Amino acid sequence: MDEPRAPSKRLLVCAVIECLALAVWIGGLVVIIAAVIPAVFNSFGMEPGGRFLTRVFDGYNELVLVAMSAMGGAIAIRAWGQQTGRPSQAMPGRTEAIVFGAMVLVAVLIIFILGPHTIALQEEAFGTKDEAARKVVYADFFRLHMVVRGLYLVNLVLGIGLLAAKLKSFLRKEL
Repeated sequence: MDEPRAPSKRLLVCAVIECLALAVWIGGLVVIIAAVIPAVFNSFGMEPGGRFLTRVFDGYNELVLVAMSAMGGAIAIRAWGQQTGRPSQAMPGRTEAIVFGAMVLVAVLIIFILGPHTIALQEEAFGTKDEAARKVVYADFFRLHMVVRGLYLVNLVLGIGLLAAKLKSFLRKEL
């Protein structure tokens, strides 16, 4: 009977980095949705609460960029290991690669394209004095805000799926 082979330290470190990065990415959003948002809107008014949450999500988005970089780096190190003749089981599976790629695309869309536009609309709505104009800007803001919120939730679901795929892969490889 074959003894399970001990994982290389490099592979183990990569697995830990990827799991920690996913924990930050997924866990951060869960904490914001479940605890921070209700607390903010139960404590502040609409305008100060909205501005505060904008800063919260700015910080979260920075953490997502760090997590994305850490995961991408760990994946690159695993791929480099295969190029140098290490076992191919170090490579992420197709499902992992596709889901991670989708998460990166959604995060980039939120952080660099839709997020800044949403923030600009929010500030415009807060600064508009005319009630009719304010209603129009708020309608535009909330329409785009719903898209951004939906994309955050899509990324949450993708992150949970990626975590499940990674755990299945790690367990299969007996890491």
